[in-house]
Amino acid sequence: MRLSELPKGSPAVVDRVDDAHASDPIAQRLRDLGFVDGEPLRVVAIGPMGGDPLLIQIGSTRFALRRAEAARVSVRVEVAA
Repeated sequence: MRLSELPKGSPAVVDRVDDAHASDPIAQRLRDLGFVDGEPLRVVAIGPMGGDPLLIQIGSTRFALRRAEAARVSVRVEVAA
């Protein structure tokens, strides 16, 4: 599932960040910000009418991402036991 599709409040874990092309600076910046394999995150808020931006919490930090940026991040939904 893509981060851009994750419902608000659902816990998930980063699976990977996909590069749009070789040497993709946006994908590299996402990795630098902590969007790395195994990192837990959740969508805190969604822009007006389901649009941009998405407010993402990863660790104790929050980031506002455009849907196009969030679509580069693949996540695994955490299932409650």
